[in-house]
Amino acid sequence: MIVLIASVSVLIAFFITRAIFGGSANEPVEVKTIERIDPTLGEVNPTIFNENAINPAVEVQITPGKQ
Repeated sequence: MIVLIASVSVLIAFFITRAIFGGSANEPVEVKTIERIDPTLGEVNPTIFNENAINPAVEVQITPGKQ
């Protein structure tokens, strides 16, 4: 009986949501395309990419109580 009630409830909810939001539309959609990305890099900013910068790829372990 519980399975029957659950099944009927799901069907009713499905049809109510379909009535409110509508079904799927099969209309063609135009999508913008992006420009090709240039694989070459321009001149890098030396204030960001410098020799003394912190490397975020290096694993750092912090132990409590040691300095």
